[in-house]
Amino acid sequence: MKYLIGIDNGGTFVKAGLVDENGSLAAVAREPIQNKTPQPGFTERDMDALWEQNAKVVKAAVEKSGVDPADIVGVSFSGHGKGLYMVGEDGRPSYPGILSTDTRAWAYPRQWKEDGTAKKVYEKTFQDILACQPVSLLAWIRDHEDGVLEKTKYIFSVNDYIRYCLTGVANGEYTNFSGANLVNLKTAAYDKELLEYFGLEMVYDKLPPLKFSADICGSVTEDAAKLTGLLPGTPVMAGMFDVDACGIASGIYDEAPMCMIAGTWSINEYITKAPITNGTVALNSMFCIPGYFLIEESSPTSAGNMQWFIDELLAEKKAELKAEGKSIYDFTNEAVASVEPGDSNVIFLPFLNGSNEDALARGSFVGLTDFHDRRHMLRAVYEGIVFSHLTHVKRLLANREAPEAIRLAGGAANSDVWVQIFADALQIPIETVECEEQGIMGAAMAAGIGAGVYESYEAAAARLVHVSKKVMPRPEYADVYGRKYQMYRKVIDALSGVWETLNNGGESDV
Repeated sequence: MKYLIGIDNGGTFVKAGLVDENGSLAAVAREPIQNKTPQPGFTERDMDALWEQNAKVVKAAVEKSGVDPADIVGVSFSGHGKGLYMVGEDGRPSYPGILSTDTRAWAYPRQWKEDGTAKKVYEKTFQDILACQPVSLLAWIRDHEDGVLEKTKYIFSVNDYIRYCLTGVANGEYTNFSGANLVNLKTAAYDKELLEYFGLEMVYDKLPPLKFSADICGSVTEDAAKLTGLLPGTPVMAGMFDVDACGIASGIYDEAPMCMIAGTWSINEYITKAPITNGTVALNSMFCIPGYFLIEESSPTSAGNMQWFIDELLAEKKAELKAEGKSIYDFTNEAVASVEPGDSNVIFLPFLNGSNEDALARGSFVGLTDFHDRRHMLRAVYEGIVFSHLTHVKRLLANREAPEAIRLAGGAANSDVWVQIFADALQIPIETVECEEQGIMGAAMAAGIGAGVYESYEAAAARLVHVSKKVMPRPEYADVYGRKYQMYRKVIDALSGVWETLNNGGESDV
């Protein structure tokens, strides 16, 4: 039996999984990542510590599985997109890693929109400019951190950095870089003129050679082998943006399906043979299958908000349930199910980590009274996250027919209550797949193709992807959720213009 390793670096966890050629997970190891918030709007991580954690979980997965490392034929990656990871001339990090939830560079996309730069950029990339994209972060570092860009040799995504640590070889990868406003989608190449639009022409030579997801990008070095338990010389493939990984592991390999991922980010996607260039969707990028484009609507407005609620408002309850051998998620699901959708009009804006409405928007509960308790707040959180996904899905459906069903991945897919809310609010059937580690599985597919285990992504998906359940929408709830979604939209509209005042400490420019 041949085995593949998928390494998944998300916003809160690093995971490594050993997958056999038939798609069974032999072992998974994970660790929470200690992100840092040195000031409001900043989200960073120690890159040396991140590599140590990656090596640790790979070694743990290999040991846990009992698999002979000689039977591991390939390694690949799934990781969060956007953000920024930079390495200096000495091979060490030249700045802390920056996550995709970082908003420090919020003013740059606004400035570029006002001065016409965004319009020129769109003609080459077919993307909006986001505060968390490398171009915005690089502009911020250029203006606020003297000497950092000068001492930087390589500009990486998180996947590129871990791959560099494993192999000693510097590469970029198309799915990440093409979604970062760094690649001209017409030419599938870096573009000096594009960088000049941002005032970043000085970084052109710091962008590593681009590879496709299943391309071999080197092999495990002797030093990395000692840390990971892998054999020196094990092939290492480029890997992909975690949105692509979850999409391909959910069975998206042609233009018919749609996929939603409810994790830290609200990811909503489908693929086409050509980008959507009419301005109705925020992001086009190159998909992991060469020849396809990922059509994506996304924002950091999904289940990460729920995790905050648990950590900050239910911490004691979580500890109490854990001591009893029970799950906090069973508790939250029961609480939400105990409140009928039409019995609460509390609205939650899931903008704790950023927004798909305004770069300065913040998380909010609206409509609370002394009648309400945490059951109503929890239902509002579940619904607010669904409504953010719905906003994105509506934009996507402006360019295509509604699918027969939407595949749902991420933490929310594990909750029957939450999946039913998705189905009822969208009035589209929701399917989930058997694998709970789509990031690892998507990475393993790329490793398997590069190693010759699978002929193609379609062939890999046919062997590895299986639908576990299909939840039908309940027509009787269409009007209820339609009204609640309109309230959600009215709250957002009513708060337009307030966010900048809050960000300025309450001082108004009016």
